[in-house]
Amino acid sequence: MASRQEPWTKLAHSKKQPGWVAYNPRTMRPQPLGDDTKHMKILSYNVNGVRNVVRSGQFSALAQRENFDVLCLQETHLKEGDVKDFKNLIAGYDYSYWSCSVARLDYSGTGVISRVKPVSVQYGIGTAEHDQEGRVITLEFDNFYLVNAYVPNSGRGLKRLLYRVDDWDPCFSEFVEKLESFKPVIVAGDLNCACQEMDIHNPPMKTDDAGFTEEERQSFEINFTMRGFVDTFRKQHPNAVGYTFWGENQRRNNKGWRLDYFLASGSIIDRVHDSYILPDVTDSDHSPIGLVLKV
Repeated sequence: MASRQEPWTKLAHSKKQPGWVAYNPRTMRPQPLGDDTKHMKILSYNVNGVRNVVRSGQFSALAQRENFDVLCLQETHLKEGDVKDFKNLIAGYDYSYWSCSVARLDYSGTGVISRVKPVSVQYGIGTAEHDQEGRVITLEFDNFYLVNAYVPNSGRGLKRLLYRVDDWDPCFSEFVEKLESFKPVIVAGDLNCACQEMDIHNPPMKTDDAGFTEEERQSFEINFTMRGFVDTFRKQHPNAVGYTFWGENQRRNNKGWRLDYFLASGSIIDRVHDSYILPDVTDSDHSPIGLVLKV
């Protein structure tokens, strides 16, 4: 039975199926890897404005608790002139990279904070049309690429749906596929799509709800699943219902949606040791997700 302190352990799904269980990170995560196995721990977090999380002290607390190597941030809401104030957020993490929206200030944006120096860093996907809102940062490490992405949603009334599924998704997928020709790829971030019915607590959603349309699901499947990219959480937990995003006051009832992912190219999926959600971190309407990767 779910406790008030752990509401996410309650299976709150309007169309739950036999065999489905609520995701419980306290009992479903594997034993940590020992120091004799080289690995990296990556966290991804849509902070819905980085300033609020900084004020709460959550970044340092997360670093102490999770001992991550890399933290990917989405929806940072920074302007380029603000970046200098956020360069040294966590002691011991000397490398940080920020991409800000220039099309609209205090909007969108991504960041990466790392204690491991990357081989190279790339901002955007190389297409001017898609690189005005600071949505992608790519870090190259010795054995893989890490792509931190904040995928644009389809907007109110789905006014950007065609841009999302006809332009952004194919271009982003092509960018990732080109990287994969050199090294395996991990995509991390808020991908703004609940790609399976079990990722939505109350299906079917209305047809004008961004992130939940059939067009977005089909685009996700065509541009990622069919191209060999694997949802690491669903691979590890095929029957677990776990959410990463909640509406106002819905976390306490575990009525949420899963919009945040790690996607791994097929050549690296077997090196994933753990893929998990941290639903008790509550400084944003999203929760952080984590990945432990053998390197």
